[in-house]
Amino acid sequence: MPAPERIPSRSLTDTELLTLLTEGTLTVLGQVGGASNAVLHCTVAYEGEERTCAWKPVAGEQPLWDFPDGTLAQREVAAYEISRATGWDLVPPTVLRDGPYGQGMCQLWIDGPEDADGVPELLALVEHDQPGEGWKAVGFADVGGGRTALLVHADDPRLRRLAVLDAVINNGDRKGGHLLPAPGGLLYGIDHGVTFNADDKLRTLLWGWAGEPLTEEALRVLGILAGELAAGEPLATRMAQLITAAELEALRERVAGLLDSRVHPKPSGQWPPIPWPPV
Repeated sequence: MPAPERIPSRSLTDTELLTLLTEGTLTVLGQVGGASNAVLHCTVAYEGEERTCAWKPVAGEQPLWDFPDGTLAQREVAAYEISRATGWDLVPPTVLRDGPYGQGMCQLWIDGPEDADGVPELLALVEHDQPGEGWKAVGFADVGGGRTALLVHADDPRLRRLAVLDAVINNGDRKGGHLLPAPGGLLYGIDHGVTFNADDKLRTLLWGWAGEPLTEEALRVLGILAGELAAGEPLATRMAQLITAAELEALRERVAGLLDSRVHPKPSGQWPPIPWPPV
């Protein structure tokens, strides 16, 4: 007897997805291994719709000395709110809600493309001094045996937008494994718990545009974002619920600094620029 044909889920609007994630019933399928904090693979169901999601309970967070205030879950939601405000939608829909083991972060699970061979490579190690056409150099990496290789990332407009977003949210942990290509040519970034620090913590594999002029698109988006972060605006009010007053002011200053300099930031030299491990 042939297996029944799977009926694809209908597309949901952002508002419907947020309602599903916020109001739906969470069912734990298992734990995601290899994470420093508890990450549970779940389904969430609401009014006949069901999706898979990642659930990160606050109770499973490891304390960090340089992030003493708030929770990693709140910062994950804050990163989504900023991503949504840019219109680039680089972070999957993410909400703060109650669930198994108390309050936590619930984020839509992103499945990779069915045809992995059709996904352009985003990161690579090359045995040359120059990145080559279509690539941007990050730096040299030790690959063992006394050998080094040049770490490069694709010269991809989606990655470039993500590099701008990371500079805005002060992402301290942009690793290769946090880049998720999705069907339809989409690209998402995940794991934004160590963000929004008032001090410069930017650590990323996306340094290839450091010092280069920001695109006109990025400058336009940053200008809109600056207005939406002004005191009394809905986005500013929402951010004040998720990060501290000092972190919110630092966020505004980073946006203003990018608009003033009009270039991608360079490593500060006061903090390791590349996360470890890089994947």
